[in-house]
Amino acid sequence: MNPRQHICILGLILVAAVLAAAPGRADTGFVTDPALVKAGAYVLDPDHGKITWSISHLGFSTYRGQFTGVEAKLTADPKAPEKSTLTVTVAMDSVGTLNPELDKHLQSPEFFDVAKFPTATFKATKVAVTGKDTGTITGDLTLHGVTKPVTLQATFHQAGLFPMDKKYRMGFDAQATIKRSDFGIDAYLPLLGDTVTLDIEAEFVKAE
Repeated sequence: MNPRQHICILGLILVAAVLAAAPGRADTGFVTDPALVKAGAYVLDPDHGKITWSISHLGFSTYRGQFTGVEAKLTADPKAPEKSTLTVTVAMDSVGTLNPELDKHLQSPEFFDVAKFPTATFKATKVAVTGKDTGTITGDLTLHGVTKPVTLQATFHQAGLFPMDKKYRMGFDAQATIKRSDFGIDAYLPLLGDTVTLDIEAEFVKAE
């Protein structure tokens, strides 16, 4: 065996060793098929769960902000997805736009009135599979003291052992559109848009 072949073999051995030792590479059990997710109760990882909202600003631009104070519980039943459950609570004072004065205005009675309505909630009433990794989650959204049905268009990403803490988790995102006037939040209509787009990012950790 010539020196070049020795180097090639040693290189392959080193690559294999690195891959085997890399966090999350071995025995992670990653799955991208939601039908293979472990059944049971999950809780939202608060550091990786947020809601980004967007609204038309007088027609000149699309203005965006976030809610970061989100708590959620999920019960997954991959064999019978329609039996899955989801409940979400959003702290309305967690609204953030990177503009402290605007955040304060949004918390005022003119918009969210967080002193009177400190939280918004969503409780799923129907879960349906629409594709290989997509589904709809219909539920009751209570915002600003008003409850209306809302449907989330959800996309599953993957599930498996998280490389950092080795805990099993699953992740997906979802989108929905609501009319703020339906919930009694009608300040500055029609200058500020009535249609609000919600983009949701969520990672759920399996309850122990």
